[in-house]
Amino acid sequence: MQAVYNIAEICAQHGITDVVLSPGSRSAPLTLAFARHPALTVRVVPDERAAAFIGLGIAQTQRRAVALVCTSGTAGLNYAPAVAEAFFQHIPLVIFTADRPPEWIDQLDGQTIRQRNLYGAHAKGEFEFPVDTSHADAKWHSARIVNEAINLAQAAPAGPVQVNVPLREPFYPKADDKIGYEKDVKITHEPSLSTDLSKAAISEFTQQLLSTKRVLVVAGQHAADEKLNQALLAFAAIYGVTVVADTIGNMDGIGSSLVGKHDVFLAGLSREQKETLRPDLLITFGQSLISKSLKLYLREAVPQQHWHIQASGAVADTFRSLTSIVRSEPAAFFAGLAVKPVSIEMNGASDWQQAETAAHSFLSDFFSASNPPFNEFSAFHRTLAQLPENTALHLANSMAVRYANIIGIPAGRQIEVFANRGTSGIDGCNSTAVGAALAQPQRPVVLLTGDVAFFYDRNAFWHNYPTPNMRVVLFNNHGGGIFRLIDGPRQQPELEEFFETRQMLTAENTARDFNLRYFPVSTFEELAAALPVFFAAESGAAILEIFTDSKTNAAFFAEYRAAVKQAFS
Repeated sequence: MQAVYNIAEICAQHGITDVVLSPGSRSAPLTLAFARHPALTVRVVPDERAAAFIGLGIAQTQRRAVALVCTSGTAGLNYAPAVAEAFFQHIPLVIFTADRPPEWIDQLDGQTIRQRNLYGAHAKGEFEFPVDTSHADAKWHSARIVNEAINLAQAAPAGPVQVNVPLREPFYPKADDKIGYEKDVKITHEPSLSTDLSKAAISEFTQQLLSTKRVLVVAGQHAADEKLNQALLAFAAIYGVTVVADTIGNMDGIGSSLVGKHDVFLAGLSREQKETLRPDLLITFGQSLISKSLKLYLREAVPQQHWHIQASGAVADTFRSLTSIVRSEPAAFFAGLAVKPVSIEMNGASDWQQAETAAHSFLSDFFSASNPPFNEFSAFHRTLAQLPENTALHLANSMAVRYANIIGIPAGRQIEVFANRGTSGIDGCNSTAVGAALAQPQRPVVLLTGDVAFFYDRNAFWHNYPTPNMRVVLFNNHGGGIFRLIDGPRQQPELEEFFETRQMLTAENTARDFNLRYFPVSTFEELAAALPVFFAAESGAAILEIFTDSKTNAAFFAEYRAAVKQAFS
């Protein structure tokens, strides 16, 4: 078992500090190896699906790999949604799946499935740990495999890697046996590759920028990065360009150069008005976009050139216009080009800024209109306005992330935005936020979520670790309210039964079960009174449940869409 125990030591020497495991018998040697290692923080989460998303949330927050450990059989399959999310968000996870030895696969033995390459195309790689490590070569092989797996998970673009570990009985040491770690176990590090631009490349890009009139920068999902924001701010000022970004781009730091209300005005502009916004050169970086309006616009407004900035990995041609892949970190690219002592007024930049200013005014007027019915869109607007400084804001999929993208995040509060937009699933929104709260206990972590996503992932709270910094704002319209807001399902007679899937659950029992403070509200007055108490640091972990009516929400959102068309047409 020494080679198995050394897995924990190799992880620690690679800088992994956090392990999330789910209990099981076959995985006992792995569990004991990690649990007894003095340099590792090990947390137990019984539900593997929640455990994997909690691990993802920790890795996303810490920006380094987290280890997951589970037993054999379907336990590892329950990791799959989080593994796929990590793959598309480039989040490093090292997954140790305990397994039966190979001679017992397909022999009708309990908790036995085909675990090799369990995650297929949604993992960066998979490794099979040796069954017998008594020979010196096999022991060397086992250490080499774990090193390779960790290096692969953390190499750009980062992602999940599986190490399948077949184990034979006995699993448990005797009472007086001690587990030891070999400090001289083989460690192999892989340094990051340099992606600095050459002087010749900087010169060429600069000349193309200076000879192009209409330049637009679009940021996809990206972690908050002060160096990137500063470089982009300087770049935008020198070349007179506009930067368009969804809330998940975390571009708040670039000030007036940022256009973030595109979901508002693009929905109302005519084809002729949109033509005035067409770029000659589109520069993109980051991952996915929330805004369907922006994606559709950029697919129609094909630029002469489209550069995508990405240091490594496969590049998606999301807008069907890609002409150049620039192998650089975005911060290094924009910093490298932000050196020319020129100031250029680019045609087109002012058009985007004018639309942004008009959208700000429109939203302010729309939400200040007198006596709206109580609805989730307005409640969402008022809740966002009260977010504490330095919040790690997690947005659940479906309407929560869309509302936030329309309304925008309060500027100047150092709010960092997270969302599971790699796969855009609802299955781990609670758990990812819990992972963030565990990883940064001194920082406020706020999750804004709908009822379907919340109740689907209730086991996120099934663990024994305090999260006093966690706040969950639950918008409960008793069903999948998004289907009343989008064209297609809302016109169907089967809407209520087969799309909305009505339910009458509340979070009160969940709050009681997991010792969370509970704030139910159903009016604007109750919301205004609850928000300051709910967000107060001394309140502790809590759920604010905002009850609304799905039909009222749909009618109010229809008013919003009609007002947009009238204001911008």
